[in-house]
Amino acid sequence: MEYVRLGSSGLEVSRIGLGMMSYGDPSLQPWALREEEAEPIVRAAVESGVTLFDTADMYSDGASEEITGRLLSKMFANRDDYVLATKVYYPTGPGPNDRGLSRKHVLSAIRRLSAATRDRLRRPLSDPPLRLRHPGRGDDASPR
Repeated sequence: MEYVRLGSSGLEVSRIGLGMMSYGDPSLQPWALREEEAEPIVRAAVESGVTLFDTADMYSDGASEEITGRLLSKMFANRDDYVLATKVYYPTGPGPNDRGLSRKHVLSAIRRLSAATRDRLRRPLSDPPLRLRHPGRGDDASPR
């Protein structure tokens, strides 16, 4: 596998990334694969050297993030050995707080992804101080 720098972040990732949109809840998206069906595909990618995984909160209303978190925690001994990207903003449910870039919505995505790895950390995850600013839009979503 060839590895490249991810922008100016300093991270090195596999040139090939695995998109996780196809994994989730078939009752929401008939074409989605359940976790046990996704596992051999993700395992083959990991064994081939893939270290970049991409998901989103809206894939199966967050089920893809949950599956991704559980599968990667099984396949990597060290969380630092892979890069996990998710996109937050789009709806994951019918409520007004089930979308957007609010602290609540962003932390919900983080919790879905990290639920499986939380017990492997030296200390429990706490809510990080999150300040989202979008000055170009005149939007300040930081806590007051």
